[in-house]
This record gives sequence, C-alpha cells and structure tokens, in this order.
Amino acid sequence: MKKSIATIAAAIIMITSFSAFADNKGNPLIAFKSAEIIDTYIEVATLGSVEMNKFLFADDFQYQNVANSGTFNKKEYTKFLEKNKGLQYDCEASYEILDENAQACLAKTTMKFKNFTRIDYLTLNQTEEGWKVSKIVTSYQE
Repeated sequence: MKKSIATIAAAIIMITSFSAFADNKGNPLIAFKSAEIIDTYIEVATLGSVEMNKFLFADDFQYQNVANSGTFNKKEYTKFLEKNKGLQYDCEASYEILDENAQACLAKTTMKFKNFTRIDYLTLNQTEEGWKVSKIVTSYQE
C-alpha cells in the first residue's frame, strides 16, 4: 500500500512539474524584467526578429506614428513587422527608462541613423504574463 501511495504521489508531482514547465515554456518572456522587454523590442524593431511578437505586445497594444498620424493595433503592427522580417536597420540603438514602478514602465528608445533619429516612447504594463508593451509613440528628428 505504501508503495502505491508513493507511486501516485510521484506521478502527481511529475504531472504538476510538467504542467508548470509547459506554462513557462509557452511564454519565454514571462520572467523578463522591464529592461529585458525593452531590449527585446529593440531587437524586433532594428533586427527584424519576429519570434517574440505574440509575447511582447499586450492585447490592447497601440502604435502611433506622430510623423504621419498613423495609429495601429496589435494585429496591424505585428503584420507590418512580419512583412519586414529579417530587415536589419543600420542604426545605433539605445534606451533609457524614464519612470517605473511595479505595474508600469515608461521608456525612451533612440535609433540613430545616418541622417535622422527615430525616437520611440514605450509604455509597458506588468500583467499575469509578465511585462508587455502596451503602447509605442514614434517620432523623428533630423
């Protein structure tokens, strides 16, 4: 009887462990800190990486380009990124966190190209699925 109980207990522990592993495996960004999420966004924006898009952006994500008054939701923006998959920008990218608390983060990314600079203001929110980019506002400087 003790052997049966031990076997059942071991099976339950294994199933629970596999389930927990599977949940964390589903979203590789779940344990990332806000700075790591910003790094991932820069990789998406400058190196054409699209693998993390579904984990990076919040469901209510909004992208706004003030240069042309364009506004896009998550589906539209990720579709744009998919079309540009693998496209690498020749720029120097950096970021700074302007403000952060346990629930929200405001950051500024700067991409310096030869003739202009692109500035993105990112709003990140802490969710049950980790930090998510919820809004990006893009502007340009000469």
